[in-house]
Amino acid sequence: MKSKADIRMRGFLKRTPVKTLLALIKEHSQCLTSEEILTVEGCGRILAQEIISPVNVPNFDRSAMDGYALHAESTFGASSYNPLMFRIVGEVTPGETYDKVVQSGEALSIMTGGPLPKGTNAVLMAENAELEGDQIQVIDAVSPGKHVGLIGEDIKKNQSLLKTGRSLRPQDIGALSSIGLKNVKVVRKPEVELLITGNELLKPGEEASGVKIIDSNSVMLSPLIKRDGGLLKAVHHLPDDRDLLAKHLSESTADLICVTGGTSVGIEDFGPILLDELGELLVHGITMRPAAPTGFGLISGKSCKVATKVFLLPGNPVSCLSAYDYFVGRSLRLMGGRSAEWPYRNKLVKLATKISSQIGRTEYVRLRIENERAFFIAAGGASILSSTTQADAFLLTEEESEGFAEGDEVLVWLYDE
Repeated sequence: MKSKADIRMRGFLKRTPVKTLLALIKEHSQCLTSEEILTVEGCGRILAQEIISPVNVPNFDRSAMDGYALHAESTFGASSYNPLMFRIVGEVTPGETYDKVVQSGEALSIMTGGPLPKGTNAVLMAENAELEGDQIQVIDAVSPGKHVGLIGEDIKKNQSLLKTGRSLRPQDIGALSSIGLKNVKVVRKPEVELLITGNELLKPGEEASGVKIIDSNSVMLSPLIKRDGGLLKAVHHLPDDRDLLAKHLSESTADLICVTGGTSVGIEDFGPILLDELGELLVHGITMRPAAPTGFGLISGKSCKVATKVFLLPGNPVSCLSAYDYFVGRSLRLMGGRSAEWPYRNKLVKLATKISSQIGRTEYVRLRIENERAFFIAAGGASILSSTTQADAFLLTEEESEGFAEGDEVLVWLYDE
């Protein structure tokens, strides 16, 4: 049996390249199964089915203007020298029908959206008709189909409306509603549990005192999990207690667990040991700064569920943020049927300062953007969360890079949406 020290030090003797961890995340973060929800609640969800319209929209010919419905051919020959008179025989508004057949020489007052009555095939705009008692004077011919919305003009029956994998927008769910779709199949949201560990931590909202500090990681991670399509089931604040952490890890039914703190090589860093004992510790220690103590592994799923993904995130907040963004967020997006790519806008800017990087290591560099130039704030400082609040953007160096020179054009990722 391996000793605790062996497990904790194993990944630190030869750290895992970032690209290797990304490949493992892709391998184990399969898209989840679907669930059926109300269409009206579908905005932002990922479609798990192709939508084929069962109906035409509209399913009747309708007026596209306020005016007069008539038989277009009856207007042929009309001009200012030869005005034609049409008798108004009634009125139709949206949601109502006119049951009689409109004859040649007759017209029906109609509002936008009103169904075209039998005997008509065009609409004369109200402003182009001169009203004289119960008649209108037509001085210009109207072509068939003029100002008419035809059956299926918006959506045709059996048309492929939306493809599988689409992130539903407000207009999408509007279109789904218009074809009468009450429910829709979407990818299930990955369920997440946060295990925030550390004897030194107080819960958010408590008052710091003595040598205690207030947890910021859970507050920071919660909206990021929501952003990436995850469903945060629970947040547990745990002391550095081996048995208690083991209980939470083994009893969780979440799709993904984030453990913050207790992930390095200290005497109370139980995360790597327990993940190795309860499941499979695939990675512990990566070639990235900050976030070197990051770990990743699997614990066999409960019932028929696939293995739970477990991420060991450093307790220091900048390390926690960078590790979540680079790895956990990616896993959640993949499981939820979303793009694995960064959910940030990017842009090319010139560096105002030199940035050094050690070959073989990825650096998470925070930057301030001013007049389209990027100024270095920090690369280290794992516990200095304010370095991210002061930053407008970040970049990640490649492991093969020694950094960048002043004036180099680099791709940065912007924190702001």
